[in-house]
Amino acid sequence: MELGWNIFPWVAAAVFTLALASALFALRKRERSSMAIACSATAIALFVLFMASLWMTLERPPLRTMGETRLWYSLFMLLAGLFTYLRWRFRWILSFSTLMATVFMVINILKPEIHDQTLMPALQSIWFVPHVSVYMFSYALLGCATILAIGALATRSDKFDEAIERLIYGGVAFVTIGMLTGAIWAKDAWGAYWSWDAKEAWAAVTWGLYLIAIHLALRPATYTSERQKRIYYIIIIVAFVALQMCWWGVNYLPSAEASVHAYNQ
Repeated sequence: MELGWNIFPWVAAAVFTLALASALFALRKRERSSMAIACSATAIALFVLFMASLWMTLERPPLRTMGETRLWYSLFMLLAGLFTYLRWRFRWILSFSTLMATVFMVINILKPEIHDQTLMPALQSIWFVPHVSVYMFSYALLGCATILAIGALATRSDKFDEAIERLIYGGVAFVTIGMLTGAIWAKDAWGAYWSWDAKEAWAAVTWGLYLIAIHLALRPATYTSERQKRIYYIIIIVAFVALQMCWWGVNYLPSAEASVHAYNQ
């Protein structure tokens, strides 16, 4: 049962090497680099194979612990980076996605979670996998949108605006699906669609902030006023900070011990 996790440092090293190569190829070439795409796609494929093997080894979805969600975030960050590079050709975005994926992989190597077969009854639901995986994918899309917003705020350039807007739309769509599947799962497992515990409260705050960002994105005045555009970028950044609070920050709150969303249960 341990084999799946024990090989992770070697898988992480190979994924990092391929992702770093893709980032360097992208930086070297102004046009879209086929080598960058090939290396990035290979890194993602290798990561997917590892996650599939871990799933089979654990005989359950590897989504229960904080460490397991970090694995999915690393994978989806690489995928979101490749998508952004293919769609908008920002050469440095693969460097960002490689950095973020590497940070979370290193955290998992230095602080491994207990990857056992235990799955509490509430998690044995058909809604568990789509709820968590959709959320993690949305975090990756919104992470890319946030770094682009930071870039736009720093450079005062409008070349990032389309990508930011599209990534926000996609990210919020997946967040909304995650909230809906989570509510259905909660009703089935605990008898209520919404209980307003710490994680659910921060999810509502995060969702609300991103809806404000979408509202601003749809207003033509946002793109003609430098002040409103800065406010738009800042809200995106603040929303992503709230998203981090929703994901892992709430685990450090006193109320987390009684939360049904605690990762250590």
